[in-house]
Amino acid sequence: MGDFQARRAMIRFRNENNETEYAHTMNGSGLAVDRVIAALLEIYQNEDGSITVPKVLVPYMGGLEVIK
Repeated sequence: MGDFQARRAMIRFRNENNETEYAHTMNGSGLAVDRVIAALLEIYQNEDGSITVPKVLVPYMGGLEVIK
């Protein structure tokens, strides 16, 4: 997270002291996040509609192995 994109886009907010600050933004600059999610859903979807979480992602999903 950072304020680089917010500074470029002039995205600001007022804090609790009524001071203007730049927002912090999140970006998947290394990949197109929506396309990756679409690919994961397409590849790992089961016949019953559930999604098998790839083994490498299970630790990041709190141990969840199947999304129902």
